[in-house]
Amino acid sequence: MSYRFLSRAALALCLSAAALPNFAQRGAITPDMLSNFRKSVPNTPASKALQNALITTGVSALAARPNVAQANDTHFSNEAPSKGITDQQSSGRCWLFTGLNVMRSHMIREQKLGRFEFSQSYNSFYDQLEKANLFLQSVLDKADKPMSDLTVEWLFHNPISDGGTFTGVQDVITKYGVVPAEVMPESYNANNTSAMAKVIALKLREYGLALRKAYAAGERGKKLEARKAEQLATIYRILVACLGEPPTQFTYTLRDAQGKPISTETYTPQEFYRRYVGFNLVSDYVMLMNDPSRPYHKTYAIDLDRHTYDGHNWTFLNLPMEEIKQMAIASIKDSTRMYYSCDVGKFYDRKTGLLSMENFDYEDLFNTTFPMNKAERIQTFASASSHAMTLCAVDLDKNGNPLKWKVENSWGPTTGVAGHLVMTDKWFDEYTFRLVVQKKYVPAATLKLLEQKPTLLPAWDPLFKGEE
Repeated sequence: MSYRFLSRAALALCLSAAALPNFAQRGAITPDMLSNFRKSVPNTPASKALQNALITTGVSALAARPNVAQANDTHFSNEAPSKGITDQQSSGRCWLFTGLNVMRSHMIREQKLGRFEFSQSYNSFYDQLEKANLFLQSVLDKADKPMSDLTVEWLFHNPISDGGTFTGVQDVITKYGVVPAEVMPESYNANNTSAMAKVIALKLREYGLALRKAYAAGERGKKLEARKAEQLATIYRILVACLGEPPTQFTYTLRDAQGKPISTETYTPQEFYRRYVGFNLVSDYVMLMNDPSRPYHKTYAIDLDRHTYDGHNWTFLNLPMEEIKQMAIASIKDSTRMYYSCDVGKFYDRKTGLLSMENFDYEDLFNTTFPMNKAERIQTFASASSHAMTLCAVDLDKNGNPLKWKVENSWGPTTGVAGHLVMTDKWFDEYTFRLVVQKKYVPAATLKLLEQKPTLLPAWDPLFKGEE
């Protein structure tokens, strides 16, 4: 190595080193800052004990408060009944389990049945097929846009998932009906969806690129439609292999609460739905939202937040929590359960099944505050709807004010309170996001608000997060 090269290398190092202080002044962490950080760490026996504890123990365990009184209070003044707890296992289908749980509660009550379940696999199959078509057709609709277009980029980033919202319940069940669980049972891949989802997502990305290339090469109209149909046939075959093929007709014996046969008939899935559920999922329900980061008493729609291409974008009415709670109370008093979603992971005690702001004290643990309100948490992606459950009970005080709420979960009967979660009213205010109620429980003045034209929000809006 030459002396000249070493001199140049040394000069370059000196120049880069000389530039560091100037760079640091423009936003980097400086030695002085680090020195101040070190001085801010308390040097007391208590702080050292805390550091030692956190090295070997989880944050939540040390932040946990003894909350025995709230955890043991399982009385509810009003409850809409049902029978049995479902289990979505390792899948993101809580939205579907919740929608079907609302319907089975109605069917059990009306037909005086014992435990009864609808097949989640049946509707999951068509949900995945329809979402695949939604992706491919949306890619075609944007085929003249560059890959850097925000919507195109979003589509390829989110080709498919098994998560969703009530729009999936509306779109898929309205189109395909329902079948009892015995007619199309759960498979391993229905309960454990990640591997199947990765395969389908990879295939869809491949197919999306193929459609764009065909469009760029001049294909249009029926040629593109035929290409897409051939692609969907492959997706259909993958779904059949993983979930089984959905029945188009079946014979089923309905039994009462004592197990005695009521009737044995042959149905199509659509006939079974009309006969035993019969709700018009599109016109009979209203989707409510509590998003204090946006104006209340306005309607909003999320672009591409639907499960079928010919379905409905998720459209909701944004209301204050007090108005939403009054409709929820009216529904529960009438023994009618509701589709409900929240940010379930916040302040959740897995041992007791209690959701309470009093469960954990992170502020004292770290000697700081966490002052963001609900609107600020939404705006900064710190909180959003993450899980759907069935709202089934409320405990009211003597003045009719809610003290706590109960939901039927879909994590099996051994979790929470015999498969349910209990939430304090304060937690309910802070982390509830969505509620779907029948219109008969909605005041006339509120229904009038649905006549306004919704503000269309993009697919990447913070509220576009499917429940899982």
